[in-house]
Amino acid sequence: MKKLSKKLVIMSIVASLGAAVSNTVVVSAHAETSASSKTVKVPAMRSKVYEQLARAQAIADEGKPQEAIEALDNVNRKRNSMNSYEIAMMHNFYAFVYYNMEDMAKAIENFEAVVAEEAIPESLRQSTLYSLAQLQMAQEDYQGTIDKLNAWLAAGGDAENPNAQVLMAQAYYQLKQYDNALKPLEKAIKLVADSGETPKENWFVLQRAIYYSLKKPEHVADVTETLVRLFNKPEYWLQLAGMYGELGLEKKQLAMMEVAYQQGFVDKRADVLTLAQLYVYHQVPVKGAILLDKAMDEGIVEQDVKNLKFLAQAYTLAKEDEKAVPVLAKAAELSADGNLDAQLGQTYLNMEKWQLAIESTQKALEKGELDDIGKAQLVLGMAYFNLKQYDKSLKALELASEHNSSKVMANQWKKYVSKEKQNAEALASISA
Repeated sequence: MKKLSKKLVIMSIVASLGAAVSNTVVVSAHAETSASSKTVKVPAMRSKVYEQLARAQAIADEGKPQEAIEALDNVNRKRNSMNSYEIAMMHNFYAFVYYNMEDMAKAIENFEAVVAEEAIPESLRQSTLYSLAQLQMAQEDYQGTIDKLNAWLAAGGDAENPNAQVLMAQAYYQLKQYDNALKPLEKAIKLVADSGETPKENWFVLQRAIYYSLKKPEHVADVTETLVRLFNKPEYWLQLAGMYGELGLEKKQLAMMEVAYQQGFVDKRADVLTLAQLYVYHQVPVKGAILLDKAMDEGIVEQDVKNLKFLAQAYTLAKEDEKAVPVLAKAAELSADGNLDAQLGQTYLNMEKWQLAIESTQKALEKGELDDIGKAQLVLGMAYFNLKQYDKSLKALELASEHNSSKVMANQWKKYVSKEKQNAEALASISA
């Protein structure tokens, strides 16, 4: 059961009890029902009945609910001699006690008995119907909540009450009647905003959920912008950034994430990775690399193969090969296949560290499961060439030429290396 705010219900119940107590010795009154527009004569509560009900309430206030029920049962045995107003108030007291005992079913049953009586003050009818709507919401009886709120309105309930409008919206939302939920919620928000006050945060959260269910992402973003502006919570900044991404507004997404990061809101693994990826996507890889490196040092992001590979990629794109190498080397050590070793070999080749390029590429070939063996052999051939180890270079290039991905370049290099080998041999011959 969803527990209703006890304070709200008790305030509603006590209000009706207070009205009853203050009017127990007055003469009969008249009340006009807005539903039927007919005048109903309300009988007076006799002092004897009032005293018995007041005694039951006093016992309940002392924290003795079961004794209070027994006192009310004594009153109930004489119901044949009681008028409708007295019976209604007796059930009102029953409901109050059962509610405090958290017996919601009996509390609702007794509230229903209150409004079943015709000759009761409309103020009592209204407060009871509203309490019933709240209790039925707590019991997840959403259609019952809507029905009672409509009955409350028909009995003269305040249609400008924002809390009642929100309660109606919540019930419709739970029934997945999202369009019906939106109208009373927006009315509540407008009523409060027009009064110069700030609507409640959870009202905007509900509004956003409704728009999300209606598949209206632009409206979801608009409401989230309002949440950011009014309440400035970390989750709203990050959720808004996510909505911008969903809408294809990547620049706004990056800007929102950057501001959130500056405020210290980007402190979780997933959010750090998202921001780092956005930096790389928007061609500022150095920021992504710095962010990710720092997050790894702080233990926010784990140093696994995937994350290290991404960090190395960011450093490489930022032309920071010296920083990329140790990261890539660490990732390669953790990897079961040779692809990262091959990538490290390529990086060493770019840095003109020929021997290291050879060692990493050979390690890659030993590990196996390479995505592109031809490219690895090509790297070997080029590295051996730069060390003037022509025979080893030609052997590697021959192997590279057997793969479609590297065939054309390998054949070009083979011709070039062969000529350089001949020139070297000729020079050596002349020297001899």
